Amino acid sequence: MLIHTVFDVLALLTGVAVLRFAPMAHAPQPWQVHPLYIATASAGVTVGAYLAGSGNLWLSGVGGVGRSIEGALAGGIIAIETLKWRSGIAGSTGLRLVLPLAAAIAVGRIGCFFAGLDDMTYGTPTTLPWGVDFGDGVLRHPVQLYESVTMAAFFAVFLMMLRRGGDAVPRIGFYLFIGVYATQRFAWEFLKPYGTVIGPFNLFHLLSLALIGYALVFACRELRQPCRHSQPLPPVPS
Repeated sequence: MLIHTVFDVLALLTGVAVLRFAPMAHAPQPWQVHPLYIATASAGVTVGAYLAGSGNLWLSGVGGVGRSIEGALAGGIIAIETLKWRSGIAGSTGLRLVLPLAAAIAVGRIGCFFAGLDDMTYGTPTTLPWGVDFGDGVLRHPVQLYESVTMAAFFAVFLMMLRRGGDAVPRIGFYLFIGVYATQRFAWEFLKPYGTVIGPFNLFHLLSLALIGYALVFACRELRQPCRHSQPLPPVPS
């Protein structure tokens, strides 16, 4: 698992570097660096990651504690949207995280690939020529690389969309990222040997559908509202 840890660190450093040097890495609004915002997001991400990861292992008949990037995204979204609702803040606050998250996931999934069977993110058996033997003599879908390539492609396309200018993409950029991530994740879950919850759907299928619904509803809601260029620093909820 050492290689996985190395790539986790690389993913974090990549995300930080993109956050700092990406073309749209403008100065954050006060709301985005508010201590309560940061603490709430951190708590949501951590709880979501461990709940979803460990829950999926349990449903698959595997013991231990797991983590999930999709669970982390869902937990962070629930936490921040709740805080925004209580503080009276409208609109998206996640645009500056889109490129860093896409880049970090693209790098991090390579670590999952090299971790092999121990990581529990491998795919189902396949006869396709690019099937990978992770050490048990079975050729499997390298679903980790499928996700890595998808996120790298999203990074490139989203960067081009930002450079073209316009108002819509910056306003719904975070929702676009969540929608794309959840959609591709929903597809790749059919290629994983996880325990199911309803019919052919595992826990991450259901979580992906929830995130897709969130992205669609909030993107449509944002586009119906007047453009918001700034947000005041909210009061700390009591």
